[in-house]
Amino acid sequence: MARADVPRVASIVLTVLAVYSTAIAIVPPLREMARPLTALVDDFAVPLTPNLAYAAFLGLLAGALARRKRVAWRLLVLLLAFSVLLSVIATPLVAIAPMAEIPDQGRLLSEVLVSGAIALILIGYLWWGRAEFFARTQPASFRKAAATLIALLGASYVVGFLLTIFFPGDLMRSARAIWVLSRVLGGVIEVEVYGHPPAWVAFLIGLMSAVALLVAFGVLFRSQRQRAVLAPGDEERLRALLGERDSLAYFATRRDRSVIFSPSGKAAVSFRVVNGVTLAGGDPLGDPEAWDHAIKAWIGQAREFGWTPAAIGCGAEGARAYQRAGLKVLELGDEAVIEVKRFSLQGREMRGVRQAANRVERAGYQLRVRRHGDIAPEEMRLISERADAWRDTETERGFSMALGRLGDPLDANCVLVESLSRDGDEAALLSFVPWGERGLSLDLMRRDRTAENGLVEFMVAGLVRNAGWLGVERISLNFAVFRSAFEEGARMGAGPVIRAWRRTLLFLSRWWQLEALYRANVKYHPEWVPRFLAYGDTRDLVRVGIASAIAEGFFKPPSLPRMLSPGRTPTASSAAPGSDAARPGR
Repeated sequence: MARADVPRVASIVLTVLAVYSTAIAIVPPLREMARPLTALVDDFAVPLTPNLAYAAFLGLLAGALARRKRVAWRLLVLLLAFSVLLSVIATPLVAIAPMAEIPDQGRLLSEVLVSGAIALILIGYLWWGRAEFFARTQPASFRKAAATLIALLGASYVVGFLLTIFFPGDLMRSARAIWVLSRVLGGVIEVEVYGHPPAWVAFLIGLMSAVALLVAFGVLFRSQRQRAVLAPGDEERLRALLGERDSLAYFATRRDRSVIFSPSGKAAVSFRVVNGVTLAGGDPLGDPEAWDHAIKAWIGQAREFGWTPAAIGCGAEGARAYQRAGLKVLELGDEAVIEVKRFSLQGREMRGVRQAANRVERAGYQLRVRRHGDIAPEEMRLISERADAWRDTETERGFSMALGRLGDPLDANCVLVESLSRDGDEAALLSFVPWGERGLSLDLMRRDRTAENGLVEFMVAGLVRNAGWLGVERISLNFAVFRSAFEEGARMGAGPVIRAWRRTLLFLSRWWQLEALYRANVKYHPEWVPRFLAYGDTRDLVRVGIASAIAEGFFKPPSLPRMLSPGRTPTASSAAPGSDAARPGR
């Protein structure tokens, strides 16, 4: 067994103990059946008690060890050292005590010696692998965690004591205080009392203590945060590295991302830390020959702070670079790219787009295409306000395929496509960011839901017509998640696995517009460019998925301030029924 396996082994052992402790705490019949095993582990190995607070502590400690947190290693070694110290103190006391005072003196002595020896062996194993626990914690974490734990356990004690007053059961009045203290501390203090309150009271106190431990140790073990701010100097260096390769490169200039450069400064990885995951967006930037060095620096930073590395939306070349660095790769879907020279509204296959565009034109709508730099600041401010009013979510969505700003002076080369009604009022807009010198990538799609259906088709076709004077040769549109599954699963003769996967995606499309995005893209008959997810370990996929959903704006972790504040009621929608499709993430 290698030293690198020590964190994983320690985490697995504590996870098993946490699950076992939880099970015997919430299932009384199981607790009675497993009593001999519980006693054996508790007497000869490590403390084990049917208590939710203790189980929560073990679970949090296991998670921190898996993330190689140095503070978790120190805490576990300290607890084991305390067990060894108790054995050292207790052994001579038990050995010299009269047998009349300790009826089962031999068994007790063996328990003390064996438990101390096991704790000493575990300390030696952890010490052997100490170099593998290198992840930092935030400054002052101990102080914050201790204050949090004391406050929440104090609240748990007060509530528990009040419960024993109103629901005492047969618990003696004089024993209430010490009994509640024992329950709050997870059974660490064992006391002999006469009587007990109802079982649900003990369960509720244990649950409150478990929550207190979850919050406090979450503060102690949480990952070192990276400030998600792109400094002006870094942004300037980043813009010099954008190049022609990746249609998503310009989104690296989001101000809520951070960046890490290769030692030579010729390449960089743009990322944001979300929920303990350092999430890179798109391919690395700059010279591909320096990509490996930038990725190495990014992964090294992740190891230093205990973050989980992942890259979302990378292209084939970027995926290979991440794979060379030791990450696994999974295909996410395909990006729709229109080659201007090949695009035409003629032919049967383009009939739907052609009819939608013609219908909008007959309704009197007009097209306007401009660079952002050609729009007066006051007019751009009004356009930005209108785009916010048409947004159907509380905050701007997007991370890997959205810029998150509109009208910034530094984005003068971005292109705005507007659809104006017969009266000259703005009905819809599309904003595109530069893709090198000869390309555009869709950033923003907004429309008035009361306007005519088909506006998006009208504007995309109009943009292609204006591509000549813009100097544009290719246009990146939507990203279709699992596009191949929708396409291949619908083919005659498709296998049972791909058909089942397609049915699952169709079911999920009731809540997420997976199929709608595919259908919104396919009608343009674009070139499909695969996009990938790079990740470190299969066990991290759920965590990476949650972090991606948070970063893209599809999910928000529970927050007390948000729960107490009134929600925002949208006044309009960026998506409307018919031929137009919403575009989450852009």
